[in-house]
Amino acid sequence: MIINKLFEEIDRLYPEYLDFLEDVAKIESPSRHKEGVDAVGKYFIDKAQKHGWKIETLHEEVAGDVVCITMNPDAKAAPIALSGHIDTVHPLGLFKAPIVRRDEEKMYGPGVLDCKGGVVAAFLAMDALERCGFKERPIMLLLQTDEEVSSAISSQRTINYICDKAKNAVAFLNLEGADGDTLVLWRKGILRYEFTVHGIARHSSKCFEAANAVTEAAHKIIELEKMKDEDGLTCNCGVVHGGTVANSVADTCVFTADIRFTTQDELEEVKKKLQEVAEHTYVSGCSCDIKEVSLRPAMEKCDRNFVLLDKINEINKKAGLPTLTARMALGGSDAAYTTLAGIPCVDSIGVSGKFHHSVNEYIVMKSLAHSAKQQAVIALMI
Repeated sequence: MIINKLFEEIDRLYPEYLDFLEDVAKIESPSRHKEGVDAVGKYFIDKAQKHGWKIETLHEEVAGDVVCITMNPDAKAAPIALSGHIDTVHPLGLFKAPIVRRDEEKMYGPGVLDCKGGVVAAFLAMDALERCGFKERPIMLLLQTDEEVSSAISSQRTINYICDKAKNAVAFLNLEGADGDTLVLWRKGILRYEFTVHGIARHSSKCFEAANAVTEAAHKIIELEKMKDEDGLTCNCGVVHGGTVANSVADTCVFTADIRFTTQDELEEVKKKLQEVAEHTYVSGCSCDIKEVSLRPAMEKCDRNFVLLDKINEINKKAGLPTLTARMALGGSDAAYTTLAGIPCVDSIGVSGKFHHSVNEYIVMKSLAHSAKQQAVIALMI
């Protein structure tokens, strides 16, 4: 049976791909370090060239170059798209030597979970499918390069390229880290606004005469953080800068509001609220300017993604894999853009682990093979 052969091939290749993951995780690739992000992309390109797969790139001046690797590019069936990001949040040098380490069960290192592990699992799935003679469908592996900053470095060109390449895909599998026997079918969106509050500087002995920008900012933050609802709307003002020395009243204070929302309608209401808070004066003599820093849309619930999940569970039943249930994720991802583009999409089908975005980030190593099997069997049977 081809499924058994496919799974056996993945298990045979698994130790080699653990080394593959260790190699790419050792290449530090924070979003704004183009040299590092491109070096990770080059590693995948070199591996793909050995298979004779089609390679395309979107060149970016500041962000890393997006890479599209296609197996069976001339096959007539609709393609399947596998996509993950190769940029990380970790500053250069945060992980001390050895940058990547293993114990009996886990691999630790920058991006092993979020989301280089999922991308390596996709490459393993493609390798095994090719060795088993699969030729019926194009399989695209899309490597995103500034996902961790909401594609802001490229002014959305990277994610727009990915949506365009995948527009005819029968399924889009987003390779964020997995959580048990679940797939993410809806996610919050993320809106960030910067507030610059202006006041009047005075010596602290004259504070009763001054328009203190920090006090004005504090009132605005309190009002903004009241934005909460049962559906998951939240606002957090986690970065605040203001004042110069302790014995003076601040004339400027800057803070960033991070808002998580669930629908486009909710987003429009949030923007109105932000404007109202900016325009309202709590401390006489103060004023405020605001600007949008970034926006990642919500991945809203839609029928096509639930239909895809049903198809995957039919495939899993035939392949002896677990039934997967739908869940919501609180953070944003590129799956929001592909869902908006009308592409059937499921998210968080990568490797399993914990503590992404921290120095303790790790994966359970055996999940690399499990993720590859899940991706491969979907490509085979969708």
